Amino acid sequence: MLGTVTLQLSSRSVGLFEAFYNSLKPITIVDYNTTIEKTGKIDNTKEYPFEFELKSLEDQEFYETYHGVYVNIMYTLKAELIRKFIGKNLMKQLEFIVEKPSLEKSELIEEKFVISPENTEIASKRLKDFPDFAVEGFLKSVKCSISLPFEGQILLKHCSEPIKCIELQLIRAETCGCADGFAKEATEIQNIQITDGDITPGIKVPIFMIFPRLFTCPTVAARTFKVDFEVNIVLMFPDGRLVSKKFPLILVR
Repeated sequence: MLGTVTLQLSSRSVGLFEAFYNSLKPITIVDYNTTIEKTGKIDNTKEYPFEFELKSLEDQEFYETYHGVYVNIMYTLKAELIRKFIGKNLMKQLEFIVEKPSLEKSELIEEKFVISPENTEIASKRLKDFPDFAVEGFLKSVKCSISLPFEGQILLKHCSEPIKCIELQLIRAETCGCADGFAKEATEIQNIQITDGDITPGIKVPIFMIFPRLFTCPTVAARTFKVDFEVNIVLMFPDGRLVSKKFPLILVR
């Protein structure tokens, strides 16, 4: 049974932290072995039970399974049949999923918001003038249980131009580093279109999103890596102009 954290830098970060790039090695969380048949006689009609205690090695912390771009946390079982005289050993490897229940009760942290040209991040700088608009709403909680839906509500107060759509982006921010420095990269996990076409002012539009299991995990802050999450609410206009507002999330189990 083997559990590892593998780290890598993006191509644009390699030159900045070359010393760290050369020393990137997998972090071993779990590494246990056992022999389940010692007699040397294998019966193909017999089942061979085995078990491991799922605990981390000394001085290591236990993390949930996570498949990212620059950080990967994986747990695998490998079975090997050792053959002395016939030829190569037979081997089979299988990944299994690890979840770590939290002992603390998660408290909801509701966040109300207003989106207007004055308090958003302008993603399209080719056009300086944006329409007069105001969007308000709330997120049910920015501290989220990973096993429950992410929910909220959005409402258009007014807009002087038609809106093409409103999207919800789930973003992961992965940080790798050491004494030489830290490199942080943000990548999109999923994008959900909340509305399509122009919206009638005053209509309450629900926000509902399921966290994808393998591509999210409880927020992690370790010595050499971090995994954070955030959502962006993005307003898109027909001519390609974009405005977005970012909300950092804390994910727990």
